[in-house]
Amino acid sequence: MAAKKENILSQDYTADHVELNALAGIPMVNEGDNLADIITQGLSATNIELRDNDVLVLAQKIVSKAEGRLVQLKSVTPSPAACKLADETGKDPRLVELILSESSEVVRQMDGLVIVRHTLGFVMANAGIDQSNVTDNTALLLPVDPDKSASDLQAELKKRLGVNIAVIVSDSIGRAWRNGIAGHAIGIAGIPAVVDLRASIDLYGRELRVSEVAIADEVAAAAALLMGQGAEGKPAVVLRGLNVSRLDPAVHTAPLVRPKDRDLFQ
Repeated sequence: MAAKKENILSQDYTADHVELNALAGIPMVNEGDNLADIITQGLSATNIELRDNDVLVLAQKIVSKAEGRLVQLKSVTPSPAACKLADETGKDPRLVELILSESSEVVRQMDGLVIVRHTLGFVMANAGIDQSNVTDNTALLLPVDPDKSASDLQAELKKRLGVNIAVIVSDSIGRAWRNGIAGHAIGIAGIPAVVDLRASIDLYGRELRVSEVAIADEVAAAAALLMGQGAEGKPAVVLRGLNVSRLDPAVHTAPLVRPKDRDLFQ
């Protein structure tokens, strides 16, 4: 029975065809802006109506901006630990102070780079703090609770539009085994973080033993192809074609985080 259930799951999460559309007319987002209003306006400008099973992917930046996670560096007083790490890495000590305040530990460091374990559990460069597409002498922190951000927006859009969709908050993150960055999910609602295909059967009748698919990351990476990384101004993407309604709808990204005792890169 378990193998049959997993086979159903493996069929449900795949799709013969998916459609990606970046929403038009998304303005510069400021603290306190209502993202549901902005998304609704973007849907209208793009002539798209959300449907059940659609996945709305939002760039972390607009979520953080709306939630007031922009920090003026002049307001930051670096600690002795931050000053020491700044000397060792050549980074602005005020930025290092923010990195440390958002982290549970420093994993690695080198000139110009600090790899940390974020308080959310993710291992990432500079605690995900970004200074691109923000004004000078400011820094943008990750949302306090990206899963809640996704869940709140999902609930509000369902209330307004009457549709059951999934929402992903995405960020661009480096990977231990690869060069370059790719879209990753840091907050989810209505879609599982990971689909476990162990015990399902391959084309030759063999049982899969280790296959777990980070489906939320795969959707985030696909959306990033339209979002871009610079001045594209396309922070909201709708993906259509996945049958997410029959997948077990996890409400958090925790399954994507490798436990520390199994992290071979520590």
